[in-house]
Amino acid sequence: MAKYRDRLNIIADILGVAGSGAKKTRIMYVANLSYGLLEKYLDETVGLGFLRFDGDRYAVTEKGQEFLEKYSAFSRRNSVVEKKFRSISFEREALKRMCELPRAVKAKTGNGRKR
Repeated sequence: MAKYRDRLNIIADILGVAGSGAKKTRIMYVANLSYGLLEKYLDETVGLGFLRFDGDRYAVTEKGQEFLEKYSAFSRRNSVVEKKFRSISFEREALKRMCELPRAVKAKTGNGRKR
């Protein structure tokens, strides 16, 4: 199953591909975007000043490089938090299972019977 990418992920992917220069087709394939999404995000990233268009290539600007650095730091911290969250969720489920009556006990006590 494909992992959902939000706007920040897509912009970071485009900037990562563009580096010091890349053509539109290369960005589209490496960033795994449809042509329509590529056009939308290229317009947006150029408009934001993250990319510049030099003839037939797109290149990352200083502002775009700054975004990539900040995004990378954020991404590392976010990954740690997500791992902790998954661990805490697992612990919560284990605690919930501990609070469930075994099926045999439910049958004896009449829990689950319709009245």
